[in-house]
Amino acid sequence: MANKQDTKQGDERLENVEEALSKTELWIEKNQKTLWIILIVLLVVAFGIYGVTKYRQKRDKTASTMIYKAQDYFNKEQYDVALNGDGNNVGFLDIVNDYGSTKTGKLAAYYAGIAYMKQGNYNDAIEYLKKYTTNDQVLAPLALGAIGDCHMELGDMNNAASYYGKAAAKNPNDFTSPIFLMKEGNTYEIMGNYGKALETYKKLKKDFPLSNEAFEISKNIAQMEEKLK
Repeated sequence: MANKQDTKQGDERLENVEEALSKTELWIEKNQKTLWIILIVLLVVAFGIYGVTKYRQKRDKTASTMIYKAQDYFNKEQYDVALNGDGNNVGFLDIVNDYGSTKTGKLAAYYAGIAYMKQGNYNDAIEYLKKYTTNDQVLAPLALGAIGDCHMELGDMNNAASYYGKAAAKNPNDFTSPIFLMKEGNTYEIMGNYGKALETYKKLKKDFPLSNEAFEISKNIAQMEEKLK
C-alpha cells in the first residue's frame, strides 16, 4: 500500500507535468502564427521539390527517346552526324543544349566528348567530357581518363597525369583503375619525374595485384629505381 511520502511525490510529479504542459500550450498559443508560417513554408518546399523531381523525370524520359539514333551513328563511327543530327533526328549537341541537366543529357555530353576526341578536336572534347558529372561506376572514370588522353594529345602532360590520377581514384576497381595508374606512371616517366612514376607503379602493384597491368609492373618499378640511383 502506498505511503503518504510516495503519494506526495506522485502529486508533485503530476503538478510538474501539468505545469510543463501549460507552459507548452501557452508557448504554442503565443507563437501560433509563426508555427503556421513555418508549416506553410515546409509544405511549399516539399511540393516544390516534388514538382522539380517530376519535371526532371519527364524531361529525362523525353531526352532518352531522342538519344538512340545519335548513339547508332556513333557506333557506326559517323561522328559528325552523331554530334549534329541528320536533319530528322537530333544529335548529341542538341540534347546537351536542351536537356543538359538530365541524366540522358549528361550521357549525351559524354558521347559528344568522345566523338570530338575521335575527330581530333581535343579542346571541344574536354569541354563536353567535363559536363559528364554523374557517378556511374564505369563511365565516370572513363570520362576523366579520356580528358587525360586529350590533354596528352595537346602536349599538356601535367594535366594529363592529373586526370589519369583522378580517373584511377574514381570508383576504384580492378578494371579501370590499373589502366589509368599505368597511364599516369607512363606520363610521369615521359616527363622525367621518375620519383612520381615509381610511386604510381608501386601503388598499382600494391592496390591491384591481380590486374593484368600488375603482372608486368615489376620491370617498370625496377627501371625507375635504377634511374633514381
